[in-house]
Formats: sequence, C-alpha cells, structure tokens
Amino acid sequence: MKVETRYLSLDVRADVDIKDITDAVQREVEGTGVRDGIVTIFAPGSTGVVTTMEYEPGLLKDIPAAMERLAPSDIDYEHHKTWHDDNGRGHVRATILGPSLVVPIVDGRVVHGTWQQIVFINMDTKARRREVVLQIMGT
Repeated sequence: MKVETRYLSLDVRADVDIKDITDAVQREVEGTGVRDGIVTIFAPGSTGVVTTMEYEPGLLKDIPAAMERLAPSDIDYEHHKTWHDDNGRGHVRATILGPSLVVPIVDGRVVHGTWQQIVFINMDTKARRREVVLQIMGT
C-alpha cells in the first residue's frame, strides 16, 4: 500500500471564511497515482474546519449566520480570560464541526456527491495563511 502526504496552503479571511478545496484535493490525489483507497484531509490548529457542503451562494451566507447563532461574537468566552485574545467563538465553532474528513478514492477519483464539495472553513478572528494536510493511502 502506498501512503503519501501532501499539503495545501490557503489564504483565508477571518470569521467563517469558506474555501472550496475539492479540485485541489483531486489534483493531489491524481499526483500520487493512487487508484483506490482513502484521503484523510486534516486542518492543523484549533480554529480550522474540514467538512463537506453544497458550495453555493445561499449556504455561503447561511453557514456563517448559523455559526453566529451557535457561538455568538458578542458574548464573553472564558477562553479570552485564559489567553487574552478574542477568538473563543472560533474555537467553539471549530470544535462543533471538526478538523478532519476521510473520503474514499475510487478509480483515481475522490468520491463525493454531485452537489457536495470538500471545504476548509477558517473560524479564527484573523485572516491568515492556513495549511491543510492530505494523507493519501491506497493502491
């Protein structure tokens, strides 16, 4: 079995910036020659999310609005007292959705639904460059 690790670098805005990484993941899988297996997609750090969604304009507004209802920007978080920063909501939001996803690879293609894309979401309160780790395993 082949195992290869690849990295994606993303420039992201603050507060629920959603990036479609489906095509980038597919390109990396193709570059390994793996035909059948899995790819684990992981966001290092505690304010990054990897998940799937229908990447369309309505949901690009609905997801941030839902996150605001779940972990509002205008309340006090104990995290702020610990680290004297302002990103407690980002940590809570990221914890709800999670940092990773495992996706099957069949015949060299990353498997996903017609309206399902793989996304990275930056929940932090700062714009920054984020890294996503891909571990591609298979034959």
